[in-house]
Amino acid sequence: MEEMRKFGFWIYLMTDIIIFGTLFATYIVLKGNTNGGPGPADLFQIGGIIVSTFILLISSYTSGLAVLAMHKGNRQALMRWLGVTALLGAAFIAMEVNEFIHLVGEGATLSTSAFLSAFYTLVGTHGLHVLVGLVWMIAIIIQLGKHGITPVTKRKVHIISLFWHFLDVVWIFVFTIVYLMGVS
Repeated sequence: MEEMRKFGFWIYLMTDIIIFGTLFATYIVLKGNTNGGPGPADLFQIGGIIVSTFILLISSYTSGLAVLAMHKGNRQALMRWLGVTALLGAAFIAMEVNEFIHLVGEGATLSTSAFLSAFYTLVGTHGLHVLVGLVWMIAIIIQLGKHGITPVTKRKVHIISLFWHFLDVVWIFVFTIVYLMGVS
């Protein structure tokens, strides 16, 4: 049964790939449609984006350390590394929210242009996924505290780790296509 649940998660991940692929295609098509307003080069502060990218990539590493601790049967280290991963993810979300607040303060809202609509939808969808991952990770930490490392909690740790790595891969595309190509 646990293997079927893992398989079901892979199917879910494929649907997420389709969603993000569609959002990337939409962004690429609409990024030049600024309605005479600011474009990516006018808005993006790449320094903060590099820091948030570094934080998210480090969180992928700590997620991997959590899985290694699980394979060693070290529940405390597993919970600790998942906690560090969640804290790094929360820092990433805080930086993204701060970026959105800054952009809105500059008058760059969702309804300003097609470019900004596509930007907020793509980056916001990724952020929402990170937020869901954080809640999910905290729930797993609680389950590990109550039940320890069992076949069920092992599957859940593997799946959240896979999900987290997937979000990092998506972010690399966001960072490259939206931010790096946007400011160049």
